[in-house]
Amino acid sequence: MNVISVSCPSLAIGVALTPGGLFYANRMRSEGYVTMLDPFQIKYGERMGGLLFIPALMGEVFWTAAILAALGSTLSVIVEIEPKPAIVISACVALFYTLIGGLYSVAYTDIVQLFCIFFGLWISIPFAMTHEAVSSITVNATQNWIFPIDTATLPSYFDNYLLLMFGGIPWQVYFQRVLSSKSAMKAQVLSYIAAFGCIVMATPAVLLGAVAASTDWNRTAWTGPVPIPAKDYPMILPMTLQYLCPPIIAFIGLGALSAAVMSSADSSILSAASMFARNVYRSLFRTAASEREIIWVMRAAIFGVTALALAMALTVESIYMLWYLCADLVYVILFPQLTAVLYLKKSNTYGSLAGYVFGLFIRVAGGDPNLKVPAIIKFPGYDEETYVQAFPYKTLSMMVSSVTLVAFTYLSIWLFESGLLPRRFDIFMCVVNIPDEQMVLASRESMDERTKFGVYGKENGKVNPALKFSNEDLVATGETDDSEEHDGSPPSGHKGLNSGLVQ
Repeated sequence: MNVISVSCPSLAIGVALTPGGLFYANRMRSEGYVTMLDPFQIKYGERMGGLLFIPALMGEVFWTAAILAALGSTLSVIVEIEPKPAIVISACVALFYTLIGGLYSVAYTDIVQLFCIFFGLWISIPFAMTHEAVSSITVNATQNWIFPIDTATLPSYFDNYLLLMFGGIPWQVYFQRVLSSKSAMKAQVLSYIAAFGCIVMATPAVLLGAVAASTDWNRTAWTGPVPIPAKDYPMILPMTLQYLCPPIIAFIGLGALSAAVMSSADSSILSAASMFARNVYRSLFRTAASEREIIWVMRAAIFGVTALALAMALTVESIYMLWYLCADLVYVILFPQLTAVLYLKKSNTYGSLAGYVFGLFIRVAGGDPNLKVPAIIKFPGYDEETYVQAFPYKTLSMMVSSVTLVAFTYLSIWLFESGLLPRRFDIFMCVVNIPDEQMVLASRESMDERTKFGVYGKENGKVNPALKFSNEDLVATGETDDSEEHDGSPPSGHKGLNSGLVQ
């Protein structure tokens, strides 16, 4: 028995924005956070927040690698050079673009991106479909571009689909837009609009892919081998524009691709660098760092993120596989962590750390065929030659992480409150070894001292991360584009602040 299906990562990402707006955007914006890591550092402590930065960073690196590979493929078609040199060139362009652009480069290129994708790709579809070498995409569709999926592979298929859907929520790139919205309601509504827009914007690429699969490439100017080898699949979209459309239309379409990936590249790199500078460097190593120092640290982080993404883009051959890799650890670790920190009131650092460790272990032990990493735990259906797990082990890893987080949270509460563990073992100070009033006052004085350096702003005596930076600094670092975008309302309650006192 076979199931006819078309795999479309953009559809999964678009679907993810609906629960993202419904359950996460409203609450995150209502609490007044600035970055996605803020709730973790406030509730679980700064060190745990720094630890959670690692999967967030890896997600951004894999995502940026996919973008660089896509841009490199586009440039290789436009200027007719090998893909790898084109990827290096695209990385250098993205690095330069991000360093000099700041937030304004992200904001304005997002507008250009939407305009270029909508008009640049849609306008090319009639020309590509009416080319003499192209047959109707509805003829032999199940042989050309709609492929059957064997029932045996369905668990793995839905595993990857759930990964893309729920792994598309805990991203700083997404919450950077959410948290800069003027109100929680607007953040929620924009998420719904984005869910619809994501699917609409992905439709031209799907149609052009169907056109490419229905083309007799011997009747085009393509000089490569026919049928097109798998190594050239990453270039199929720019090839379709280049060889099936008139020159002016091809120029517009390829320009649309370049604008789109460039906008995504600078946004992703800037998000990772901002989280490192704000939530790792300043919070863990240099609390009293000046704004100038933070900006220079962020610039150095931009180089580091770009270098990591470039190495990954040159190593992994498939852009499609990078889609899955970028959301992998985000899905397994950050998705249950974000859900717990927002909705599980009693969640604490012990549960967070345990969920992190157990979820990561199951995921790493499952291996990865894309990175040629063999599995330590071989689930049913494991292929020894290809390292492919037929079992939905990624979703299993996410569920293990979630269950472990909840279990260890309540286990730690029971152990400490029942007296089975002495109070002195509550090293994270989040269950029974809670600081007394004098220590709380001391911590508030410390927070006031940190406020001088812009770590956390305060309004009416309450911590409000929405007032974290000045507008000038935010524009320079890319956290938000208008300090007035926040309505200034204090958070409804940052619980577990004492868990971050032991630093």
